[in-house]
Amino acid sequence: MESRFNLFDTEVGAKFAKRFGNASLALIQSTLPKATQDLVMLRVSQINGCGYCTDAHSKDLAHAGESATRINLVAAWRESTVFTDAERAALAVAEEGTRVADAAHGVSDETWAQVREHYDDEQLAALVAVVAQINAANRLGVILRQQGGAYEPGMFEAVAG
Repeated sequence: MESRFNLFDTEVGAKFAKRFGNASLALIQSTLPKATQDLVMLRVSQINGCGYCTDAHSKDLAHAGESATRINLVAAWRESTVFTDAERAALAVAEEGTRVADAAHGVSDETWAQVREHYDDEQLAALVAVVAQINAANRLGVILRQQGGAYEPGMFEAVAG
């Protein structure tokens, strides 16, 4: 399988990528823990089958010092003991927010109540935006068949800075 198209080689794609990246800066600079953001982005990318994003977020987590056990258990977080209650609530929101087509309710009231116990309004805003943004990124990656494997942690820091 080869990538279909380099979106960033087009004027529209380059403009879009710049604005998409700028939106992510607000999330990176939020008080929502970076590890939580990366765990959420990894889980959503796994659900959506985005090889590029799964590669990137698992490598970012490892580069930040996350254990292989935690990274490997993201896909089975409900059946593991290595995540905090706050992380578990964030992962539940991420899954339900990603699988909106699979369940008419979207994020359940029970899941929302659990996440409210652990995060303030600013962190919740960031969490919801992270879920929305990684879903959008996954769709780009899947549509364009972006391949996983070549990502190196920090390769976009110059662009983000």
